Amino acid sequence: MRALILASAAAIAVSATAHADLNVGDAAPELVLEGYQAGEAVNFTLSEALESGPVVAFFFPAAFTSGCEAQAANFAENIEQFETLGAQVIGLTAGNVDRLSDFSTQHCADAFPVFAVNDQMISDYDARMRPGGNWTGRITYVIDQDSTIAYHYADGNPYPHVDNSLEALRAMGGAD
Repeated sequence: MRALILASAAAIAVSATAHADLNVGDAAPELVLEGYQAGEAVNFTLSEALESGPVVAFFFPAAFTSGCEAQAANFAENIEQFETLGAQVIGLTAGNVDRLSDFSTQHCADAFPVFAVNDQMISDYDARMRPGGNWTGRITYVIDQDSTIAYHYADGNPYPHVDNSLEALRAMGGAD
């Protein structure tokens, strides 16, 4: 009974942020992005990045909000673990995109790029914070080199995303 209650609570927490219509095994939609790393403009194409290893794409609501600052800092603090597992981390948002250059240095610690996403990308990844809204929810995808979703996690709490992504990469047989 307790397991059922915990499972129900987890399902409610996930649906409160974003409902992941992309399931494990689904094809990841292509991403062609412009953003910043270490305050410098950078470009990103998912299909090209996957040639080097898996990609951890975490959507967050908005730059310079407390939960998003904490989530970005947590990914930055653990970037070496992601790199050891052969994965590239990218942050994606539709909120406060005019401040991404500063966010990439102050909260991402120059460790990974952050990108602005448009409405189509939000829809493709079912990363909308709430129906009809323009901001991204807090959802993380681990995308395998074959361009399929290997793992997804949606929760408003910014802290579990890093540990869960690392666990998923290890389960995929990353180079740890």
